[in-house]
Amino acid sequence: MYLDVALFEEFLNEKEITWMGVDFSKAKLTRNGFDYPTDALQYYIQEWNKLIISDQKKYDIRMAFRKPMMQYDLSLITQRNKTVKSHQILVEYLALKYQYSEEEIMAYATSLDIPRHTRFTLMAVVESLDQDSKTASLWLVLSNPESRKVVLCEKFLKSPAGFGIKNHWARVFYNLFFDIQKNSFLRWMNLIKQ
Repeated sequence: MYLDVALFEEFLNEKEITWMGVDFSKAKLTRNGFDYPTDALQYYIQEWNKLIISDQKKYDIRMAFRKPMMQYDLSLITQRNKTVKSHQILVEYLALKYQYSEEEIMAYATSLDIPRHTRFTLMAVVESLDQDSKTASLWLVLSNPESRKVVLCEKFLKSPAGFGIKNHWARVFYNLFFDIQKNSFLRWMNLIKQ
């Protein structure tokens, strides 16, 4: 986990944050569970991103990050997600070689030309969705687009639940924000006090 203490303290004083979306452009998915043509996968990727915005009470980013105001700008991530092709992201099984390092994710995040609506932006970068182990691996990245610096970068492993592919894997994002609200945010706060 990476945390820039000075920038995180600045983030705490901000009242607003921009949610950029869930980025699947670096993801690997097991063929078991996701053996769909590209257009079907694109549909689910778009639906998961829309769901976080349309059901803000359930996927409560504001509460998780203690912000009274939220902006949403999925334009960059939507553009990135349109590059996803089934034959590029589907694998028979997930091995360690598909795991990204913190440095790789941070380099990726800082390379993006993020719109500057607010001082801080937030996105999730999916590393993998593994139907075999029933596990999703994703990175949460909080950044300052003006300075192109990463404030926070942490990997989370979450389990899906529910029926139907859309709801089953959407649970991963619910679990992520719930975890942040109840546990991770307090842990980050304690880290900056040390």
